[in-house]
Amino acid sequence: QEKSCRLSAALLGEGSEISQEQLYELLKYAALGKCHNAAQPSWCHVYHQRHLAGVVVVVLHEMSQLHFYRFYLQFKHLRKVFRHRFTLTPSANFPVSLYGEGTNLKPQNTPQGLTSPSSECITKSSDLQCDPIIQRYGEKKQGLTSYTLTLEEQKRNDYPIEGSPGCKGYISTECDQQRTDSSPLFGLDCEMCLTAKGNEVTRVSLVDARGRCLLNELVRPESTVVNYRTRFSGITKKMLLPVKTRLSDIQTRLKKMLPHDAVLVGHSLNSDLQALEMIHPSVIDTSLLFARSEGRRFKLKFLAKAVLGKEIQCEQKLGHDPTEDARAALELAQFFIEQGPTKVAELNLEMLLTAEKLAEVSQNKAVLQPQRCGFQEQLNEPPPLSKPCFLDCLKVTGQKPLLLGRQGLDSSGLCQRNLSTSNKQILQRALEDVPLSKFSIIQFSLGPEYIASRLHAGLHEKVRSKLTDMLTIYAGPFEENFCLKSVKKEFGRCGPIQSLTVVTETFQPYVCIQYEVLEAAQLAVESLNGAEVAGSCIKVQRPVTAAMLDCSVLIKELELDVENEGVIYVAGLKKSLTETDLQEEFSQLKDLETLFLPKDLQSGKHRNCCFLKFQKSQSAMDALEAINGWTMKGSELRSRNALAPGHLWRWIWQMNHSDGKQGKHIFYEQMEQLSDSEQDLRKKVKKLDHDIKKLYRSLQNNTLCVVLFPGVNSTHGSQSGLGLMGIKDDEGRSTC
Repeated sequence: QEKSCRLSAALLGEGSEISQEQLYELLKYAALGKCHNAAQPSWCHVYHQRHLAGVVVVVLHEMSQLHFYRFYLQFKHLRKVFRHRFTLTPSANFPVSLYGEGTNLKPQNTPQGLTSPSSECITKSSDLQCDPIIQRYGEKKQGLTSYTLTLEEQKRNDYPIEGSPGCKGYISTECDQQRTDSSPLFGLDCEMCLTAKGNEVTRVSLVDARGRCLLNELVRPESTVVNYRTRFSGITKKMLLPVKTRLSDIQTRLKKMLPHDAVLVGHSLNSDLQALEMIHPSVIDTSLLFARSEGRRFKLKFLAKAVLGKEIQCEQKLGHDPTEDARAALELAQFFIEQGPTKVAELNLEMLLTAEKLAEVSQNKAVLQPQRCGFQEQLNEPPPLSKPCFLDCLKVTGQKPLLLGRQGLDSSGLCQRNLSTSNKQILQRALEDVPLSKFSIIQFSLGPEYIASRLHAGLHEKVRSKLTDMLTIYAGPFEENFCLKSVKKEFGRCGPIQSLTVVTETFQPYVCIQYEVLEAAQLAVESLNGAEVAGSCIKVQRPVTAAMLDCSVLIKELELDVENEGVIYVAGLKKSLTETDLQEEFSQLKDLETLFLPKDLQSGKHRNCCFLKFQKSQSAMDALEAINGWTMKGSELRSRNALAPGHLWRWIWQMNHSDGKQGKHIFYEQMEQLSDSEQDLRKKVKKLDHDIKKLYRSLQNNTLCVVLFPGVNSTHGSQSGLGLMGIKDDEGRSTC
């Protein structure tokens, strides 16, 4: 049964800001798994990566987080489908940040300027026919018995053979049962020291098919040690002094541990078996499995890095770790068996080895000749080797990256503009080609007229103005000599206040309060409108402006936002309460998953509110009923459904603390007619959302989809980007 992939990201917090490097980390792991130094991302977790059907990245060219919230109502599909969002650090060169430096893909342009899987992104089949691996094993995937050494191959490579003159006195493992493709694999590695007798075993490691260590034992040699070879073996005189285990003990233990149909795996395993003085009939030797021409062999250290993405035999360590080496050899054999000869040949290991050697030469030259004439350096120095790109890694693993959009990769790997293609054409090609590709990057754009227009330049102020209006409430009227302290205390129970001013232009005084979070302002409107505060029955309302006419619709949509599902807001907390105190107080609430206690990003002090995330929506609703009216440490609590996701909360805070406008209320006093260009832009954004919806619905289940508003980082200013991500499930939504 196919396993369901899941994505976990601890992004409730303060709206985690993810760097371009962290985004690259996620995409690389999702595309490659544990190969090519790809590791599980540090900021989120992809479950069952091996079962991902594919990775699709949708890039909304030159759009930022501002666009998402300016046109929040128009992005109906994006906000309802993607459960995980994060603020994205803007980059001056987003394509290079996304694809990674050193991209060597040279996709052929179609008449529309698009690239497709038909572009040459993998090693040509004619080249593969000449590969030693294909010549030896053929192209088809086979079972493990096809890769065990024959008796002739064992003789040719100096393996101990029953009845051979040099194997007198050797012990047989007695594993004489018929091997099948389901026979168990065991990784074996030994470390040897030079003694008066020759090479003798001083350490033995055995791991099972899951990589679990079954044996890791020091062995006392029979003869006097002449050279411990500590640099390689890691063995010292001090280590062997208390050791009583002898070779015969190890031989007995191995015979008992290995089942009768066991297949031993190792790198140049003949040396290990010779040192163990043991005979085993069925072996896979990874130094021969990954075949090279002219009898040459790849080193285990290189194969582990190139194929598995693992660093072993590091120089910082004292000698080799036989358990690490045994596990690496085992995993290499498993990779070869699972992927088959063609996939392994497409890794182009010879090319990778050459690149590694060139890099070493380049580094050595830099160390040996630190001061040289610049002109000579230009003449003699080889071109610098760029940082490996995961698209290159995809290419050598046989996967075909798909790049579609108004920008394509040029021969150097950097993006170049080609504005001749429409979103409609891009979508059509994506619907046809994405199912054929394991990794796709699809780029949409609103068009050059909107990127370069004054509308784009003024977007920040419009979003800032609307958010400020939504954070602001007016309350009154009050009596002439009302107690301002009482008003501040009552309204402060709804959440942290950014500023409070008295409005004196009216017949009776009013107060203007700007909150730090949207939930606080909404809670004040809902709970204090018509209430008696400071001796007066007051009305609480938001500013009436052209931009605020759809405020109630926006509030409703924010409540229904998929990222706010199961999240509630709680206010009225005493600032002396710690996160531990709150965890203890709220521990009785059913299905509580996460507690987030906001704090001032400058002072680090906690606010008088928190957010609670529950595993189930119903549990959140039950908690709302239970919490309203609670008294905690003498303070009455108020709560409601969450409105602002974590990343928006952070953006609001930055908005309130930038450009010297802290506490300043901005709103338009006159009704404004929307310009034709902005009305048209809203239509285009709505169409763009519909296009992404259509593309998303066409994706296979278990496809990781990431939608990126890259942000802007130029000489004219910087705007944070936004990322939305999820793994499509059976119901067409993204899973958590």
